[in-house]
Amino acid sequence: MLDHDTLRKVPLFEHLRPDQMDWLIAHGEEFSAEPGEYVFRQGQDSDYFYVLLEGEMQITQDINGNEQVLNTHHAGGFSGEVPMLSGTPYIASGRALKPTRFLRFDSQSFREMFAVCPILVSKLFGALSWRIQTTEALARQREKMSALGVLSAGLAHELNNPAAAAQRAASQLTKSLEDAEPLLVKLGHDLDDEQFQELLALRASAAAKLREPEDLDPLARSDREDELGSWLDDRGIEGSWDIAPTLVSAGITPDVLEPLLDQLGSDGLGTAIAWLNASLGSASLLREIEQGAKRISELVKAVKSYSYMDQAPQQEVDIHEGVNDTLTIMAHKLRDRHINIVKAYADKLPRITAFGSELNQVWTNVIDNAIDAMSDTNGRGTLTIRTWGDDEDVWVEIADDGPGIAPEIQSRIFEPFFTTKGVGKGTGLGLDIAHRVVVTRHHGEIKVISKPGETKFQIRLPRQQPKTQTAEVSAEPA
Repeated sequence: MLDHDTLRKVPLFEHLRPDQMDWLIAHGEEFSAEPGEYVFRQGQDSDYFYVLLEGEMQITQDINGNEQVLNTHHAGGFSGEVPMLSGTPYIASGRALKPTRFLRFDSQSFREMFAVCPILVSKLFGALSWRIQTTEALARQREKMSALGVLSAGLAHELNNPAAAAQRAASQLTKSLEDAEPLLVKLGHDLDDEQFQELLALRASAAAKLREPEDLDPLARSDREDELGSWLDDRGIEGSWDIAPTLVSAGITPDVLEPLLDQLGSDGLGTAIAWLNASLGSASLLREIEQGAKRISELVKAVKSYSYMDQAPQQEVDIHEGVNDTLTIMAHKLRDRHINIVKAYADKLPRITAFGSELNQVWTNVIDNAIDAMSDTNGRGTLTIRTWGDDEDVWVEIADDGPGIAPEIQSRIFEPFFTTKGVGKGTGLGLDIAHRVVVTRHHGEIKVISKPGETKFQIRLPRQQPKTQTAEVSAEPA
């Protein structure tokens, strides 16, 4: 039974008043875990803040496939405050080492706790300061999570556009189909077989053109819509100016409709035009859904390729594929900054043996720095990516036309935590990580050549890696 005496054994709660302890008991939830049972796992949504009442819990973190022990909490310890405060998933896993009992608080209670028990603020942040100072691996993982958050935001935007378009088209499709069905029934009743078949043939021809529409400039399209709208209006077709854009997209002109008028007459033409508009509108909406689904599929494929999901860490890698996947992931940022991409890829560039996901983080870091450099000028620029190779190495050059890097700091740009960006805009880890991945991890070379108006990062990678690899290097994007 949870009581005040039990809570006073927890250093975090020992100085609280009785009424504050009553609040903790009322808003907390007791929870037990058996030896070996995971209390929470890295990457899961952070649901609770845990305080150990008795037992032991080990905190581990998966870094590049290796599980590292960060800490072991005993009775009186606590865990989960970092992700709860930052609103991120758990950055590590907690596993009970012996029968362990907890008092846990959900997100809302955790935040209310600070108002009810203000003394806990200083205690929690004092512990946080110590943990951050003594755990470099944890700090780097948080940097990685932050960078992935930036990439995820851009990717979410890229996914949202086709998803929203497909959803909008799907909602409109229901009405379009409902409008077309009774009109088709009426036409089947009013027209003879020959007339009905010719109308279906016209619809099929128009639907085919709708899938590969003619590339018209806005002025030419407007002229055609005006011409067709006037023709329909002269023949008493209701809603002619709303109908014209759909028919023009399907390649239908007054010349196409004249034979239909001759066959059906004015009365039959109105029903036929209304059905063509509804039917072709449905076809157009289906095409929008198809294009949206295709774009989403391409983005998902790029993300999977970028992360080398379900693949061995070291394998034969296509450099061009990795760079292209990175550009796809960063498309939102490139487009927002009005960055033009120029690719000068070597023909038949040989594949190399490498850690693919780590190389993609190198491209991400270097390209992201280039975007920021060009954005510091006029928000526009050109990113040029060149590749070439020989019997032993392949080279990748990423160049921007930004202001350049001052000569006096060029020798420092690969130092950890060195950055020329403003406070809050950079951590100084990106190029340090890129350097370690290229040089330490892949036994290659990365260098910078910069002058005003041009900065080039040249990266040399051996085609084959030595059989004995050095210790893994954390490769978080900045």
